[in-house]
Amino acid sequence: MAKKSKEARVQVILECTEQKASGLPGTSRYITTKNRKNTPDRLELKKYNPILKRYTIHKEIK
Repeated sequence: MAKKSKEARVQVILECTEQKASGLPGTSRYITTKNRKNTPDRLELKKYNPILKRYTIHKEIK
């Protein structure tokens, strides 16, 4: 039976908050990694949204 790894670096998904609030169809999502020890809180980054054609705030989703 394999053990679950408790590594510090994990993969997270970032989703656009502005597009979700506006009600437009589709979603802008990015996959990235973060270090759990350095950033225990949820990530919040400005990334490009191709549907809205501008930079928006993307928050980490579970």
